[in-house]
Amino acid sequence: MIIGVLKEHAPETRVSLVPEVVAALVKMNVTVWIEQGAGGTSFYSDQSYISAGAEVKDAQQVRSSADILLTITAANAGAAKAGAVLMGIYQPLFNPHNMQLWADNGYTVFSLDTIPRTSRAQSMDVLSSQANIAGYKAVLLAATQYCRYFPMLMTAAGSIPPAKVLILGAGVAGLQAVATARRLGAVVEVFDTRPAVKEEVMSLGAKFVEVEGAADASKAGGYAVEQSEDFQQKQKEKIHEHARKSDIIITTAQIPGKKAPILITKAMIEDMRAGSLIIDIASVTGGNTELTENDKIVMHNGVTIIGNSALPATTPADASRLYSKNILNFSKLIINKEGELNLNFEDDIVKGTCIAHAGKIVNERVNSLMEVVG
Repeated sequence: MIIGVLKEHAPETRVSLVPEVVAALVKMNVTVWIEQGAGGTSFYSDQSYISAGAEVKDAQQVRSSADILLTITAANAGAAKAGAVLMGIYQPLFNPHNMQLWADNGYTVFSLDTIPRTSRAQSMDVLSSQANIAGYKAVLLAATQYCRYFPMLMTAAGSIPPAKVLILGAGVAGLQAVATARRLGAVVEVFDTRPAVKEEVMSLGAKFVEVEGAADASKAGGYAVEQSEDFQQKQKEKIHEHARKSDIIITTAQIPGKKAPILITKAMIEDMRAGSLIIDIASVTGGNTELTENDKIVMHNGVTIIGNSALPATTPADASRLYSKNILNFSKLIINKEGELNLNFEDDIVKGTCIAHAGKIVNERVNSLMEVVG
């Protein structure tokens, strides 16, 4: 069986497999073909893949021969041989028509962003591995863009107070952002609708901002959940109270298959002091502020709003390494000891990650969306 890896389209800089994971797959009796230059933007040379046991081919050879075709985004997936397996981060709940097209073409589609967020699936959880990097890089981006220092400084010329950072969402990205901001010397506050994360937040040295009456989000797999109107109003007031005192806000809240919740309104932004900064890493699904634009920098009333949903791609070597380990661990569920494809849909992880198979959409949520949008 051949696993093929395609080069991603710019601005994506990551690659689906790194050489060390190629070597592990070869030991599983799998043949790996890499498109020429696929690892270049992640700083993995063609020679490093050859040394690991892969064969370097052109894109057409990879597409026409691969039994499993790996991409990260949906941009260059498809156009594979009949019956191929497509695997990547395809955001099926936002691209249901794309999923239907691939189903119609007879592809089996595994979208790794839909892996059930269970203990058993942690080693395959691409959302967590990439969100960890996003949270880290969001703080570093804020530190380079912010017009003042992060830490408190006491100098002969006077004292500089520490930056006040507000982080909205204490999932994987949010907690990494807390840890990184604290290392840089900032005073950090965290808001999350899940009281259960309070201890984690406080253990990292941050203050937890509580709003009573939140709907239970403990089973939402690290995502936000929709809240009642009464809670949303109390939440808005509490966030506004803390936002006006913050120098930097990092927002991370997303709801699967839906637009990201608006947590920072235009009025709140106008109440922040000039020079303040917002990093919105939920921008790919609309963003957590009313003014966010994905992959753009917006200036409003002296406040900078950076919508950046591609932060993992700014650390491509390590992001690719973590992503490819996720791929390897998932592959062990669908490849047998002889190196052949073995799709066991009795496995809850395999079933939960599969979007299309045997010419039809098999994911219930994507099917429901198709019925709504026609």
